[in-house]
Amino acid sequence: MSFNSKMPIDQRFKSLVEMVRQHPGLSSKAIFDALADGSSYPTTKRALVTLLERGWLRTEGSGKATRYFVSPTFALFQEVDLEAYFGREIDERLVYEQFNFDLIYELLAKHVLFTTTEVAALDALQQTFTQNVSKLSPTAYRQELERLAIDLSWKSSQMEGNTYSLLETERLLRDKETAAGKTREEAIMLLNHKESIDFLVTHPDYLHPLRVSTIEDVHSLLVKDLAIDRNLRNSRVGISGTNYRPLDNAHQIKEALDAMCVLINSKSYVFEKALLALLLISYIQPFVDGNKRTARIVCNALLMHAGVCPLSFRTADSLHYKKAMLLFYEQNNVSAFKQLFIDQFAFAVRTYF
Repeated sequence: MSFNSKMPIDQRFKSLVEMVRQHPGLSSKAIFDALADGSSYPTTKRALVTLLERGWLRTEGSGKATRYFVSPTFALFQEVDLEAYFGREIDERLVYEQFNFDLIYELLAKHVLFTTTEVAALDALQQTFTQNVSKLSPTAYRQELERLAIDLSWKSSQMEGNTYSLLETERLLRDKETAAGKTREEAIMLLNHKESIDFLVTHPDYLHPLRVSTIEDVHSLLVKDLAIDRNLRNSRVGISGTNYRPLDNAHQIKEALDAMCVLINSKSYVFEKALLALLLISYIQPFVDGNKRTARIVCNALLMHAGVCPLSFRTADSLHYKKAMLLFYEQNNVSAFKQLFIDQFAFAVRTYF
C-alpha cells in the first residue's frame, strides 16, 4: 500500500503501518524509498514520529540504525478484515508461531480491552437485563435460565462437531431421549455441558477467584465418560488451520494458566474478565481436547457470578468464531472476537429473561 499524501490522515497512517507490518525492521530511509508516492522524506519522518507517539509503531536501535516495527498495542486492537486475512493460504500468513508470554504478562495486563463506547453499550445492555429479571418470578427466571443453558449446551457442542439439532438437544436434556442415528459420545457431550452449567448455577462462587484447579474441575465435568484425558497435557498439540503452536509441556502450561488467573482476577470489569477467559484458555490449550468448551463455560461462570446475563452463543457462526479465534492465535489481535462477544451479549439480553 502506498502512503498517499492526499489520503485522509488516519488512512495514511494505517497504510504506512500496514507497509511496516509487511516489511518489519526497515529504516526510515528504506520506508521512504519503498513508499515512492511523491511525499517528501521529512513528511515520511514526521508520520513515523506521530505513529511512534500514538503507540502504533515501535523502534529498535538508535540514530541511523533505528529500525521500525509494528507495536504490539496496535496489533492487539487494529480492525482486521477476516475474509481478506484468511483469503491468504496458511503458509502465506505472517504469524506468531510460538506462544507469546508477554501477551499475558505485559500487553493484556496494561491495556483495557473495551473502549469507553463499548463499555457504555455493554453496561446499558446489562441494565436492561437487570430490569427484565426484576420483573420475573423465581420460577420464570429458572425457566429462562434453563432455556439458555440448553441453547448453550447445543451451540457449544455443535462448534465441536456435534450433530444433534437444537430440538434433539432439548429432548435429550429435558427428557433424556437420545436421537436416532447419533453416537453415544454426542449425547454425553451435551449432557456434560448441561451438568457443568447446572453445577456452576448451584455453586456461583466456585470460580471466584479463578484458579487453575477449578478450571481443571470444569474441564473434568465436560469430558466425563468421554475418551479424553483430564489432566494438563504434557505433549504437543496441533491446531487445524494455523501454524500457531501452543506450549507443549505441563510445567509451562501450568505457568501460563497461573498467570492467566492472576491477570483475570486483577481485572475489575467483569466483561473483560469473561472475554479474557474465552480468549486465553483457548490460546493456552491446556488440555488435549475440550479447551474451547471449557473456555465458554468459565466465561459464563464469571458473568453469572457477577449477576450478568450469560451468553448462549446461539447465533454465532461456527466458522466466524473459529476465524476470530485464529486471528487472536496468529496476530494476538482481539478485534474480531471482541465484536463477536459484544454481539452475542446483545443477543442474549434481547432473547432471554
